[in-house]
Amino acid sequence: MESSDNPVFNSRLDLTELKESMEAIRRSIGEWVVGQENMVDLLIVALLADGHVLLEGVPGVAKTLTAKLVSRVVSVDFSRIQFTPDLMPSDVLGTSVFNAKTTDFEFKPGPLFANIVLVDEINRAPAKTQASLFEAMEERQITIDGQTYPLESPFLVVATQNPIEQEGTYRLPEAQLDRFLFKIEVGYPTLEEETLMLERFHKRKNTVDISALESVISAEQLQRYRQTVREVRVEEHLVSYIANIVHQTRQHPSLYLGASPRASLAILAGAKALATVRGRDFITPEDVQFVALPVLVHRVIITPEVEMEGRSAADVLQAILDQVEVPR
Repeated sequence: MESSDNPVFNSRLDLTELKESMEAIRRSIGEWVVGQENMVDLLIVALLADGHVLLEGVPGVAKTLTAKLVSRVVSVDFSRIQFTPDLMPSDVLGTSVFNAKTTDFEFKPGPLFANIVLVDEINRAPAKTQASLFEAMEERQITIDGQTYPLESPFLVVATQNPIEQEGTYRLPEAQLDRFLFKIEVGYPTLEEETLMLERFHKRKNTVDISALESVISAEQLQRYRQTVREVRVEEHLVSYIANIVHQTRQHPSLYLGASPRASLAILAGAKALATVRGRDFITPEDVQFVALPVLVHRVIITPEVEMEGRSAADVLQAILDQVEVPR
């Protein structure tokens, strides 16, 4: 994640502890997940930027394992929800249960009441259950039977989905996709990475037991780091650069739907978090470019003509990033 050109400068923020903690998280995850550096880096940025993450990839590329590892290295409550076609909103949010002793209804919280929530195969549940996450992801609260229940901070949703298998799945609506800070496309490992993975698996006697993995940071530390991220400097010309990138998605002839203003805010938040991990108290164009694609790729829709040509949203967005003038 380190910038290739990182000059020496005096930071007005003390980022030593934050940077060391994020490096420790990366090392802990790296003991179990070989390769996938981009996925790990973006997950760390999402932690600091207080944003949800959608992991998309074929089965077996360590999406679920990585999400579970993130929950282990941060000392917080964790829950896992396996989305299925018969899953109801009450199975996720919780429900009111009648208490015969008090002759009143009591709310029993569902698995969404945790700090880090892994939603496995999010596209397997119908729209009604998917929509149950809307309020929680955006407002960090849940409203049931007219009563609002705040979710304890930090609150992070890490969802996974398989882009290949379509049978028994329900496409995520744009409104829900827009609530994810990043969509991270997880690919296959290289030959060298897969070889190393096999060697480690053999040394561990064919087991993947992460229960002994110790936490690296506490919830209080994470909250403190997030406050530091908010204090990162952003020059006016970089604000214009971010706005210009997002604005171009709304004018590009290859895009049927451009990105919303929430995308601009997401790029800014992601770039500020990335800057602190790189040891800086200000963002650079390189920070913006690193986070722009995973912020935008799920927020735009390509035209049918472009899809027929075999081009993807990522291809169009990369062309936009190449065309927009980079401030210096």
